[in-house]
Amino acid sequence: MPARSMLVITAHPGDFVWRCAGAIALASSRGERVVIACLSFGERGESASLWRKGWSLEEVKAHRRAEAERAAAVLGAELRCYDAGDYPLEETPPLRQTLIDLYREVQPAVVLTHAPADPYNHDHAVAHAIATRARVLAQAPGVPGPGEVIGAPPVFCFEPHQPEQCGFRPDVLLDITPVWERKVEAMAILGAQRHLVSYYTELGRRRGTQAARNSGPNLGLPSEVYAEAYQRVFPQVTQELS
Repeated sequence: MPARSMLVITAHPGDFVWRCAGAIALASSRGERVVIACLSFGERGESASLWRKGWSLEEVKAHRRAEAERAAAVLGAELRCYDAGDYPLEETPPLRQTLIDLYREVQPAVVLTHAPADPYNHDHAVAHAIATRARVLAQAPGVPGPGEVIGAPPVFCFEPHQPEQCGFRPDVLLDITPVWERKVEAMAILGAQRHLVSYYTELGRRRGTQAARNSGPNLGLPSEVYAEAYQRVFPQVTQELS
């Protein structure tokens, strides 16, 4: 039986590190296959420190790709880079077909991507739209593409940088304490966005505190907990409420 797999679809390299590195590391630590689809290198909108050094566009892209590759390796994931451009990221038929093909190749048991709205970075909302549209199309036998159609993997939106402004209301808190140091290591790699490390460290602690409070005494969480927040796109299907 093939290993369970996870597909992560992000607009830029930093997104999978800041927002869902814990989920990625947890999955890979269980022997699951994790594939990260990075739609752009964040070369125009998320690499200000590199532009201020006078780097060229190709130099910025190469640097951000190298950061993403190193971070993905730390987390135990495969990285696919599509160089679709950012600021703006745009949905095109070739990019959409590429993701349909990727869904059918990976056959994910779970999908992670951006929240549907982000007034501070429209690339994130576009990535969400592409990710969810490609998922639906990859389910349809009449849509061309290699491999078998997929089932109905649940989609989880990871937390945006400004959750209140994005209408993000988490309904899942994921305990990432066992792999927290791997997330820290991955965050340290992103020199182009070093200013975000302290923010996401504090967010991990804050969400961990909320996870501990909501778990009750029976989950057995450690005294210091780190967590990530997620919001489901589709309803959970279950035969037992818990």
